[in-house]
This record gives sequence, C-alpha cells and structure tokens, in this order.
Amino acid sequence: MQASPLLRRREWLAAALCLPWAAQAASPALPLVEVWKDPSCGCCKDWVSIMEQAGFPVRVFETGNNAMRAQLGMPVKLGSCHTARVAGYAIEGHVPVREIQRLLRERPQAIGLTVPGMVVGSPGMDGPAYQGRKDPYAVLLVLPNGQTTVYQKYA
Repeated sequence: MQASPLLRRREWLAAALCLPWAAQAASPALPLVEVWKDPSCGCCKDWVSIMEQAGFPVRVFETGNNAMRAQLGMPVKLGSCHTARVAGYAIEGHVPVREIQRLLRERPQAIGLTVPGMVVGSPGMDGPAYQGRKDPYAVLLVLPNGQTTVYQKYA
C-alpha cells in the first residue's frame, strides 16, 4: 500500500519544521565564562556584555580578581582589571572574543590568554568615552612556565 501524496507532504513539512531545532541542538554549547572583577568597574561590565553577545554564558563574581588570578597561575605582571576562567583557561583582561574562540579550538598547553593593563581600543575599552581611539596591543598566550608568546597583534 502506497502512502497518499498528502501524507507524504505532511511528513515532509513536519520534518522541515524540525530542522532548525535539530541544527541548533547539534551545535555545541559554548562553555561558561566565569569572571572575577571589581563591582565598580565599568569596562569589565562592557567586556562581559561583549562575551554574552557572542553567545557565551557568563557568571560574574563582584569580589575583585587578585585571588582568582593567583589561583589560575596568571603572573601578576600580566594582570588587568578582571580575570575570567573558561574551559580551564585563564583569560586576563580585555581579550577579544575571536582569540578566546581560537584558544578553545586549538586547545594549546597554556595557562591562558592576557591583554595586560587596560588598553584603549580593546574590547570593553572602546566605548564613546575613548572617542574612537585605538592603541595597538598584543594578546599574549601564557605558557605553563609563565612565559609568553604573542598570540595575536591588534593595530
């Protein structure tokens, strides 16, 4: 017994309607980004917003970041105003989303990434108050021994 054309059309339509959800379910979820920052820091809040806009779930701890920076093994000389942890890596300061995504794809043996200091023009340090100013900076890969290598340069 052959199915009627109407039944086949309904099955096709039902399958087509399910495809967007199936594709979404098949894509891996982004890992949680935990951020330690000072409660009064506005640039940190802006960086968190950028991470959320990129699809990362974020949990913020308004306790300062010195203790977590030390716990994650990030050298003090590479410090910034906030410290994050994502998939076991330390992210120090205003690291662009693109470099975090690359880190998660490549999975190098490393402590994590840093943009030391608070560089104008880096993500979260690029609001209207800076009037479009962009200082050059480098994202550094922090190796297990605390040494660094340039991961990406921004002009």
